[in-house]
Amino acid sequence: MRQTWVCWLLLVVCILAVASPLHGQSFGFAWWKDPQFQRELALSPDQSARIDAIFQAAISQLRPKKEELDKQEELLSQQIVAGADEALVTRQVDKVEAIRSHMNKMRTLMLLKERQILSPEQRVKLNKLHEQWERDHKRPSQRDVK
Repeated sequence: MRQTWVCWLLLVVCILAVASPLHGQSFGFAWWKDPQFQRELALSPDQSARIDAIFQAAISQLRPKKEELDKQEELLSQQIVAGADEALVTRQVDKVEAIRSHMNKMRTLMLLKERQILSPEQRVKLNKLHEQWERDHKRPSQRDVK
């Protein structure tokens, strides 16, 4: 029974790690520096610089949080493998998920601040560019891979 519970907990932790938000118009690259995006959005050098400053400020805070998340996830894995007490594992899961939640909040607020630099028209264009980018860079789903 205990081993089944530990296996399920490990599965849930792995799923949560993989399921971190991928949306919120994150392209996975510095789109505000890309000449094509700058041209299509009519992004001014000032807007690009301001968006970059927001990104740099956020990333400088996110990197140490990611290192802490990795350490806490490793500790959690060690506890699960060692068959640690459920209460101890639960406290560690809470730590891991609190860090992950904080990082997701920081990332979401970064994306919001970046979008606030854009005009309403630029935001509409960015939405369209993001949709196209998603189509062009779509990863095959499990169904597609056979």
